Amino acid sequence: MVPAYHRWVNGGERSAWLCDAAGTARVLAVSLRPRQWTKNLIIFFALLFTVGEAWSPANVGEAAPLVIDSVLAFLLFCALSSAVYLLNDVADTGRDRAHPAKRNRPIASGALPRPVALMAAGTLGGAAIALSFLLETNLGWAALGYAALMAAYSAALKHVALLDVFVIAAGFVARAVAGAAVLGVPISPWLYICTGLGALVIGLGKRRSELTSAGGDAARQRDSLSGYSVRLIDQLTYLVAPGTLAAYILYALTAENLPDNFAMGITVPFVVYGLMRYLYLVNVRGLGESPEELLVSDGHLAATVVLWLVTSSLVLALFRA
Repeated sequence: MVPAYHRWVNGGERSAWLCDAAGTARVLAVSLRPRQWTKNLIIFFALLFTVGEAWSPANVGEAAPLVIDSVLAFLLFCALSSAVYLLNDVADTGRDRAHPAKRNRPIASGALPRPVALMAAGTLGGAAIALSFLLETNLGWAALGYAALMAAYSAALKHVALLDVFVIAAGFVARAVAGAAVLGVPISPWLYICTGLGALVIGLGKRRSELTSAGGDAARQRDSLSGYSVRLIDQLTYLVAPGTLAAYILYALTAENLPDNFAMGITVPFVVYGLMRYLYLVNVRGLGESPEELLVSDGHLAATVVLWLVTSSLVLALFRA
């Protein structure tokens, strides 16, 4: 009789185990939602706007450690946000199965077992928070606060209309806070305001697209949708979108850490067009349900963001004292 170990090593049992492990790894990678990691790019805002004077050729040596710290914070928040997505997908398994697209997610479809997803979420989340504290204490607190906020969102807050989009916006602000925390620098309150208001516009656009695409199944797919109407969301967007633009204009022209010659004002047209393009994609083409994919899939929006980043960087490099 061949021992079980030899059967496993020399026979088909090892191959089957390896295939299962590889398959689980693949579906786990999909469940981490790497496309949504673009949200964590907000972490670099502090690096760009707060320490822009470090980008002169004479200060390259001083800028390098700041870049490394920001990249590490970005990677840690990618791991942390992926842990949140896993927990959220486990909590939403039943509702996702009622959604025409989300039903194909690994956890909702059964391709990724819920215990494996929970184990991966705990490992990723715990490691990300611990490493954040090791990198910079204040970054650790920002990561812990973000994790607690998202846990509360997954457990209860996402079911409450209006409050759900406020929590989404707070998550974006937490990323901006993390970017400043890892560098140990203050950041203009205007940037937090612009980030929060901009995130509210994105969140409202997402809810509008979900509501219009779900039709009569809206409440089954997401509890909070029962508290919304297209008319209400449009009215709220009319309130928040102009507020976002006004806040950015005030920031660009009055923030103390920006050039005194108001040169940052030349970036305002990019923000105007970006807002208009996003509202067009949401209201006319109904593409707001996955806003993180619009940044990659829509050439106009992607080009606008790139031009805004390049122009802002040049203004800070050329005119900042």
